[in-house]
Amino acid sequence: MKLGAAIDAETRVRAARMAARAGRDLAASLRFFSILPLPASTQPAEPAFSDFAWAAPLAGALIGLLAAIALAIGVRLSLPESLVAVAAVATLVLVCGGLHEDGLADFADGLSAGRSRYERLAIMRDSRIGAFGAIALTLALIARVAAIAALAEGGAGRAAAALIVVGAASRLGALVPLTALAPARDDGLGASAGRLATAAFLAATATTVGIALVAGLAELGLVRALFAIALAVAAAGGVAALAKRRLGGQTGDVAGAAQQAAEIAALIGLLIGASPP
Repeated sequence: MKLGAAIDAETRVRAARMAARAGRDLAASLRFFSILPLPASTQPAEPAFSDFAWAAPLAGALIGLLAAIALAIGVRLSLPESLVAVAAVATLVLVCGGLHEDGLADFADGLSAGRSRYERLAIMRDSRIGAFGAIALTLALIARVAAIAALAEGGAGRAAAALIVVGAASRLGALVPLTALAPARDDGLGASAGRLATAAFLAATATTVGIALVAGLAELGLVRALFAIALAVAAAGGVAALAKRRLGGQTGDVAGAAQQAAEIAALIGLLIGASPP
């Protein structure tokens, strides 16, 4: 009896420690990917990015959940699908402070100008937005609103599940260039994150698949959800390939562009072959 009680107590202690660590990693991921007013970390130093990258898709799923709540409110108010989709995208932008959208615009400007990687990196650091950046940002916003509106036509539950899965898949996409490429410069967000360990990326992939299992089985269909994740990773891989060719590595803007490309690809993946409402 005493031995069994001791084992049970030790198991509870380990479970509590694992839960506490998971909470810290999730909070670190939310601080990295959003501007949510989270309490400051009580740890002496923020953990290395590779240590909490597994929770990045979970953070994305929670951000997607906030957008799903905005969508549900719009549906409750009997707003048309187009306005409901605008509310969802606006929530995503506000919660993340436009970080990913800014990265996409800067990346598009950098790719379209400059004769050397150094000039392109300098253009990307410029706070002013150019023509290509504005075009890329506009097209991305239109694509996201249109896709979410189409999903909302199939029901609020389906659209809400899609936002959660896509939120997870797109944060996994943001990790692709951080895993595949070394930092292109010695400072900035990409340099502070460093090159992500392959094991950390695989852990994040497992988290994303787990989220797809729950949301996919509930509303979307597991195969469709996994297909959306695959498209998200492929789109992010395309961004990483462009960054390697034109910049010689990754930056925070590259990760932001990869997230946006992954989000749009995942949304499209959920719509391909979907039966009309």
